[in-house]
Amino acid sequence: SYRDYPVTLYQIQTKYRDEARPRAGILRGREFVMKDSYSFDLDDDGLARSYQAHRDAYVKLFDRLGLEYVVVKATSGAMGGSASEEFLAVAETGEDTYVRSTESGYAANVEAVVTPAPAAQPIEGRPEAQVHHTPNTPTIETLVNFLNDAGLGRTFTAADTLKNVMLKTRQPGSAEWELVCVAVPGDREVDMKRLEASLEPAEVALLDEADFAKNPFLVKGYIGPKALQDNGVRYLADPRIVPGTAWVTGADKVDHHVVDLLAGRDFTPDGTIEAAEVREGDASPDGHGTLVAARGIEIGHIFQLGRKYTDAFEVDALGPDSKPIRITMGSYGVGVSRLVGVLAEQNHDDLGLIWPRVVSPFDVHIVIAGKDEAIAAGAEKIAAELDAAGVEVILDDRKATPGVKFADAELVGVPTILVVGRGLANGVVEVKDRRSGDREEIAVDAVVEHLVKLVRG
Repeated sequence: SYRDYPVTLYQIQTKYRDEARPRAGILRGREFVMKDSYSFDLDDDGLARSYQAHRDAYVKLFDRLGLEYVVVKATSGAMGGSASEEFLAVAETGEDTYVRSTESGYAANVEAVVTPAPAAQPIEGRPEAQVHHTPNTPTIETLVNFLNDAGLGRTFTAADTLKNVMLKTRQPGSAEWELVCVAVPGDREVDMKRLEASLEPAEVALLDEADFAKNPFLVKGYIGPKALQDNGVRYLADPRIVPGTAWVTGADKVDHHVVDLLAGRDFTPDGTIEAAEVREGDASPDGHGTLVAARGIEIGHIFQLGRKYTDAFEVDALGPDSKPIRITMGSYGVGVSRLVGVLAEQNHDDLGLIWPRVVSPFDVHIVIAGKDEAIAAGAEKIAAELDAAGVEVILDDRKATPGVKFADAELVGVPTILVVGRGLANGVVEVKDRRSGDREEIAVDAVVEHLVKLVRG
């Protein structure tokens, strides 16, 4: 019944990744712990509220952990749906690349960057397209060099050329491949991840020699839009290819290119596609600043799935008018075990870990620095009093040298280190902050109260 909604189900469970060679230790191990949740709502407004509630909860969680992270726009990929965001912990060792604006809060996974389209240009009065004999110019570099030596009265760059990349796509469950051409400015490469994300869920492959042999109108190195559109090949263009922009591209004939081919006059793409590589220095899609690249580790991902899965399984609720309402879904995940690796990555120095207090396995690490039994007894007394006060304590009472114990205390990384040593005879002990390295002598009679206040903030 509609009265039972909204519903959110969750689990925290061990999962397994079926990869022959898992990478990056606990960041991407074969066995890992994941928090998954799914929301079920009656309408899109309800989904938006569930999505925002999860987003807010994730922000609160990662803020409480003290992580340096960004929330980036992402593609939904195989999960499907209308909206998706990733939470990426900032780390040079991360396997995910994202871009952010130099002047605003914009950040996005590279696959999700939307290219700002320039304004259309006038078409009236522009030079007519002309085919030129351009021998031995099957690449952008050779073409540009030839044109600049041809005395055409202007200087050409790779950005003036139009690169037509031939592909074939196949929809899930289909055995038939469809030819597709993707046009990008010649100074940019096609980013296969962006291309595949744009054509999801279709399978994408580059053409092989057999494909070219079956389609003789495709002249390798000299492909132009005319032959493609004459033969019904779907032609998708980069957003920068707007009406009125002039291009140099193939003339569908060996050793020939056409100059001043005008978009909107001489050819019209079937649509736009985000397939060109994203570069540092590109304009930010939000209109503020330019993009710079960074690397991160994915720690959370949220999706508005919509009705993709409820349509497939015909999941309905009975509405107030006794008519069925198709449920809409959201999906939300946090990599629990991965967070341990991220915390270590962002909280360490040359000596070892530096646990944030909120997730440290212990509150205080007590080091007995001396062989005197009175020192050991004093340390044990302090440990017992802290334990009684609800402070989690690890007591290093090993028969090891103080140097070894100090090094291990730094390595383990408990946020507060208490050293009980020769100063005990004078009624003082030393409290060290693991992160800052600051040390302070505290009277033995006051140290428990001091540490309780420190731990509880």
